[in-house]
This record gives sequence, structure tokens and C-alpha cells, in this order.
Amino acid sequence: MRPHSLSLLVVIVSAVATSFPATAQVRPGIEVVLSDSIGLVTGKRVALLTNQTGVDRLGRRDIDLLRGTPGVQVALILSPEHGLRGAEDHPGLPDTVDSASGLPIYSLYGGTPLPAIAALDSVDLVLVDLQDIGARYYSYPPTAVLVMADAARRGKPVVVLDRPNPIGGVAVQGNVATGRAIDRVSDFLPIPMRHGMTLGELLRLENDALGVHARLTVVPAAGWRRAMYYDDTGLPWVRPSPNMPNLESAVHYAGTCLFEATNLSVGRGTTMPFQVVGAPWLDTGAVLPRLRGGGRWAQEGLTGVEVSGVTFTPRAPTDGKYDGLTIYGIRLRVVERRRYDPTRLAVLLLSAIRGAHPDSLRFDTARFDRLAGGPELERAVLAGRAPESVWRSWDGPLAAFRRLRAKYSLY
Repeated sequence: MRPHSLSLLVVIVSAVATSFPATAQVRPGIEVVLSDSIGLVTGKRVALLTNQTGVDRLGRRDIDLLRGTPGVQVALILSPEHGLRGAEDHPGLPDTVDSASGLPIYSLYGGTPLPAIAALDSVDLVLVDLQDIGARYYSYPPTAVLVMADAARRGKPVVVLDRPNPIGGVAVQGNVATGRAIDRVSDFLPIPMRHGMTLGELLRLENDALGVHARLTVVPAAGWRRAMYYDDTGLPWVRPSPNMPNLESAVHYAGTCLFEATNLSVGRGTTMPFQVVGAPWLDTGAVLPRLRGGGRWAQEGLTGVEVSGVTFTPRAPTDGKYDGLTIYGIRLRVVERRRYDPTRLAVLLLSAIRGAHPDSLRFDTARFDRLAGGPELERAVLAGRAPESVWRSWDGPLAAFRRLRAKYSLY
């Protein structure tokens, strides 16, 4: 009999809340530029890199807000992965037209290559308004870097309309990927798994670190403070991508995204993406004791999160994993997010699953090593290294990144 029905919970600490005003105090960059910095866009023909997250507090699109501003001419739209509506979860999205405005949309995820978009030569300014998620694996920051580099090549200034980091701007966690050129939207920036920066801050850093040398201006999100998570801001949650339905998924994503490059499901095709990890062959009764059984370092990996056995059935998952099959898995619930480190939990989970299922766990090595910033993590898991030794090896690079990050902080 499968022990997945057992209610095995690990609650390390109780939740402690940080109080912020309940009313909406944060104004995203699109509102700030229109009310306080209108001179940046007045009299300009602009190209706008955005998607469904580019809205004000009332949910009005920045496309429409800008087009309704006297003296501002939106010439074209650039769309990132998942398209302008954020509804597509496959590569190869074509160029199209925005039905509401009639503006051309150039897809940076399968449409006209960015250097070949001749219409960009005629604009005066490139605006960027995207909601990042706060983790290295997300494609919007490297997409913005590519647009920034193209703008620099064409001699066009770039203005970023900043937004909050949904998972806060304090914690910096996970390993730090080494620096390299960004050539595709699927590349990852040389940053930690959880970087603790807004998109505007991140682009300021990468403008220097990658030698882009764009003429870059960031319009901050007014009222945001680093300790704020998204539900502290008063802003409505707009799915940044199809499998990011809520803040709970976002908080886990910096860790559980690693499992995308294994033969475990992360809950795509369910209501709990990135909140669960499982497979038809997973024995939760064997994995959960291993999660708890490592002594002090197991407690460190489980701090702030509750884990339990769960069953779920993906329906038409976009990763193609286990469609319609019953999956036995581990459910994650955040109970104290300011102490929770999803990157440590991911290492602990990988170690526990490898220990319980040495012949079942499989890695897509090339993809996993890209996500993990190199081969060291997979090698450590396969060698049975203690999770603590893995995350202790991250300390030095993380400390160096925190010092670097401080130079580009806007909040």
C-alpha cells in the first residue's frame, strides 16, 4: 500500500507577519512616469516591451495609458515569452497585431529576430514594463537585456518602468551562476537563484556587468520597500506566466523550478504548479522521513515551510509529464516566508528523493546544469553529498553578490 495517504507534516516555525498598510500604497512605474516624469516620454515615438502584467493599479494596460497621453506615440509592441496576453506556453510565437490598438506586435519568442526589426530604427525611446518573478530562471530579465543591448546598438535610450519583486527584495539565496554573454531569451543571467532585486535594479546591474552600455533610466515603483512581498503592495496579482497563478507558487519557484529538468512533475496541469513535486513511482512514506532525518541541516532546509504527502493528476501539462496519471508527491506550504529558503529545500528534496529512489530519479543533465548554473549540484546529489555541504559552498559567492547588488539598489 502506498503511504501517500499519511498526513506527515513538518512545521518548523510559526508564521510571523510584517505589517504594511492594507490599502494600495505602491504605484508601479507606469503610473509614476505618467504623473511625475512625463517629460521622459512626451514628444517621443516609443517601442514598448510589455505583456499582460504591464498594467496600473486599476488593471488598465500601459499600451492604452500611453496612447491616451498627449504627445506620446506608441509605435510598436515587443512581446516576451508567453506573448502579449501571457497565455501561451510553447515556443515559436509569431508576430501579430494587437486587436485593441492595431499596433504591430513583434514576438521576441519566435517572431522576427530583434536585430531585423527595422521599425525600431524609427523610434526615439524603448520602454520596458514587465513583471519579473525574482528567480534566475525567468526569461523576462534576459529578454529585457537583449532589448537593452539592441537599443544601445541603435543609439536608443531605454526607460524601465519598474515593478516590485513579488517575493521581496531582502533575501538572496541559492548558487550564483557564472557570468557569460546573453544571446537568447532562454539564457540565464549571472545571478543567484533568488536575486532579491526588481527588474529595474537587475537591468542596472547587468548593464554594467555584461558591458551593454545602454543609456538606461529606471522609473522606480513608488512606495515599495524591500521587505514587501506582493500581497503587501495592494496591487492586483496578474499571472506573470501561465503556470504562476499566485504568490505561493512564486515563493517556491526559485527552488522547485530545478525539478523541471528531472523526471518529476512540478504540478503543471494542476492548480498547484511549483507547489508540489512528484511522480507515479514516488513513495512519499520513504521520502518524507528522509527530509526530516538529517538533523540540524534538515531543520535548516525545512525552516519556514510545511511539507506533506499529496496525490494529484496533471491535465494537459505543458511539460508533457504524466498527463492524466495519478502522481504521488510532496506538497509544500509556506508558513514563515521571511525565513524560508526554497533553494535549500530543493537540494534537500533532491537528496531525499535520490536516497529513496536511486534507480528512479532521472536528470536531463544539459537542462538541469543550465538551471543549476553548472554541473556541481547534480554531481553532489548523485554522489550522496550532504545537502548542508552543498548550500554552504554557496556562501562566499552569495556574499559577494550582496555587495555588488547594493551598488544598484533603488529602494
